Amino acid sequence: MEITGKVVRLGGLTEGTSAKGPWRKQDLIIETDDQYPKTVCLTCWTNQIDEVQRMVPGQMIKAQIDISSREFNGKWYTDVRVWRFEPVAATAPAAAPQPTAQPVHQTPPAAPAGGPEDYFGTESNNGDDLPF
Repeated sequence: MEITGKVVRLGGLTEGTSAKGPWRKQDLIIETDDQYPKTVCLTCWTNQIDEVQRMVPGQMIKAQIDISSREFNGKWYTDVRVWRFEPVAATAPAAAPQPTAQPVHQTPPAAPAGGPEDYFGTESNNGDDLPF
């Protein structure tokens, strides 16, 4: 999966040692660039830590992620783990095209002099006000 957003802040760095050796973990908080922005905490592991620590708040990134959940003592915990980052180049908004000619203003057609029957094209009045 992929998520794009603006870096809000960096979380604290956690380090430890497991049976497989030393590890490091750091959270990265981003805000998505959707119509209704969402704040998402991305978990980054040992091989991405140096790259994460170079990021600054306000920087736009695209992250390739895996989402996983696990149960512990009847509660569910969800991780959004990053496996690759890409910087997103800031794009300037497209310039609005300049009009080449003045717009033509049209006046609405005038109502016929008779009444609603003439205006809507009904020639007979069958007792109701409806034009059809």
